[in-house]
Amino acid sequence: MRVLLVEDEPKVSRFVARGLAAERFAVDVANDGKSGLEMANTYDYDLVILDLMLPVMDGTEVLRRIRGKDSDVPILILTARDAVSDKVGNFEAGADDYLTKPFAFAELLVRVKALLRRGSVNRSSSVRVEDLELDRLSQQVRRAGKRIDLTLKEYSLLEYLMSNAGRVLSRTMIIEHVWDQSFDGITNIVDVYVRHLRDKVDDAHEHKLIKTVRGVGYAISGAEQS
Repeated sequence: MRVLLVEDEPKVSRFVARGLAAERFAVDVANDGKSGLEMANTYDYDLVILDLMLPVMDGTEVLRRIRGKDSDVPILILTARDAVSDKVGNFEAGADDYLTKPFAFAELLVRVKALLRRGSVNRSSSVRVEDLELDRLSQQVRRAGKRIDLTLKEYSLLEYLMSNAGRVLSRTMIIEHVWDQSFDGITNIVDVYVRHLRDKVDDAHEHKLIKTVRGVGYAISGAEQS
C-alpha cells in the first residue's frame, strides 16, 4: 500500500517514513503543502498523513482542496495543534482522524490500519486470483491453501499486481507504486523482484499466474482475466 506523508519537519518525516516502510508501506514524502497537494492529485494513494503547519500552503487548505476533488482517500492529520477548534475545523473539512504531536509510532500505526480497514468497506480486505489469495489486513499470502513467505518488497509488488489483476503494469508504474516517487534506482530492479515472486508463487504450480508482456511490463491474471 502507498502512503503520502506531508510533513516539513525532517526528523518527524524520517521517523514516520522508516516506521511505515518496515510495515510494508511505500511512502512518498512532501515537504510543503503545495507539493503535497500536487502529489495527492497525481498519484493513487491508499492514505494521506498530513501536518497542518506547512510552508507554502497550510495543511487545512491542502485537506479542503483534496476533498474538493471528490477524493475519498483516508486522511489522518498529524500535528502539534491540540486545540478543540483545530480538531473540529479539520474534521469538518474532511479529515478522517486527528493525532497530536508528540506521538508514539505504535499509536500512529494502529490509527493508520484502522483507517485502511474502514476503507475496505469499498475495497475488499482480501484479493484473489484463481487459487492465489492475499489478505491485506494480516498481510499473508497463500496459494492452494499453502502459505507463501515474502519479503516486504515482494509482498508490496504482489499486492499491486493482484489489485490490478488482468491489467499490464509498466516498470515505471511499478517502481512509482512499490518503491516510492523519489526512487532513483535502475528499472531492472522490477525484473529481479518479479523473478523472486515467480520462484515463490508460480514455480511449484503447473499454471503460471504472473505474465510478462514484452516491451510493456507485467501482469497477473487467471483464466477469467485472460
